[in-house]
Amino acid sequence: MNGAGAVPTRAAVVLPWDRSERDRGADAKRTAEHRLAEAVGLAASIGLVVVHTAILPLRLRRPSTLLGEGQVSLQGRAIAEQDVAVAIIDAALSPVQQRNLERAWGCKVIDRTGLILDIFGERAATREGALQVELAHLEYQRSRLVRSWTHLERQRGGFGFLGGPGETQIEADRRQIGERIVRLKKDLEQVRRTRGLHRFARRRVPFPVVALVGYTNAGKSTLFNALTGAEVTARDQLFATLDPTMRGLRLPSGRRVILSDTVGFISELPHELVAAFRATLEEVAEADVILHVRDAAHPESDAQRADVVAVLEDMVADDALDADWPARTIEVLNKADLMGGVAFVPERAGAVAVSAMTGEGLAKLKSAIDARIAEGMELADYDIPSEDGARLAWLYQHGEVVNRHDVDAAVHVTVRLLPADRARFERRE
Repeated sequence: MNGAGAVPTRAAVVLPWDRSERDRGADAKRTAEHRLAEAVGLAASIGLVVVHTAILPLRLRRPSTLLGEGQVSLQGRAIAEQDVAVAIIDAALSPVQQRNLERAWGCKVIDRTGLILDIFGERAATREGALQVELAHLEYQRSRLVRSWTHLERQRGGFGFLGGPGETQIEADRRQIGERIVRLKKDLEQVRRTRGLHRFARRRVPFPVVALVGYTNAGKSTLFNALTGAEVTARDQLFATLDPTMRGLRLPSGRRVILSDTVGFISELPHELVAAFRATLEEVAEADVILHVRDAAHPESDAQRADVVAVLEDMVADDALDADWPARTIEVLNKADLMGGVAFVPERAGAVAVSAMTGEGLAKLKSAIDARIAEGMELADYDIPSEDGARLAWLYQHGEVVNRHDVDAAVHVTVRLLPADRARFERRE
């Protein structure tokens, strides 16, 4: 957000809290505070300095401003006193509500969707990520042309919700946005086809794919680095990873796998982003093993788990993920170091406690991945003609030969193969 020497942008974060949620009692109050803390973290992740926060109970959702008149007035005074330049409403605002709050408070106002889109705009590093984010941004903007939008040539990261040269370009109209969306979808389809070819190429290599998923800031990238020795960006920052990254990893059995680090999930992820990032989530759909990385030390770890599971189940409903994904999943209870070590993490059936920071528990995790891959393999018996060394070598390369018996004209082998490799081998016969 802020260049070298620039004055930090002062921000306010306001969380409207529905009365029905508040009526649940003290637990709901703590949930509201954690939700507010998450929104503050989102704002800080792009360099905003949060100088004012508030949780506002909603008795009635006003069509004009969402908030009540008294709330608007009170927050307006606080915003003026703190010299706030950007007010973030941690909820979905209609274009009219956004415009009216800006007029009342005399500062820029963005909602949760706009904030996440701006973060994604700064984080996207690859062509695929940039296309996905721009598509999501334009689809969001198409519904609110009362707002200006940064033109098709970005002069900084993000998309101009928080300022920049796009603020005066109100002449951008629905037709222009629509034409750009059509072009972006065509470009993304080409990217998806290319990624599909890459996946096909990987399948020709005997490396199962292990995908890391989890709530944002659960420590996926730190775990990725600890397992593979890679140097992927790993900061205590929400959405630090946007584009998928892959590295090789050797397991205790000697088996090699491809480890894939993906973008983090978050509660109430804008629907524009769920659709735009489907290609990124395809890595999860193609994975032989899914590592669901959780922040075991977070007070809302269970709620975060539920958010991730909900997104994956939505993918199942859209036929983008097989319904058997839980059987391919290992829960990784990360950040054990914040709880005193692995021994202090409450046990959960089938889960593995680790600390990506200290390395504790990583050996057990690798063994669990090994075992899960082995569970998904099938035993098969083949008689290979002695002179057919190529097919025998293929089995050794793609599977685990557990028994071999050489006779005069053939070699009888018992081999453990992944189902896809077994089908591919049998098609060769």
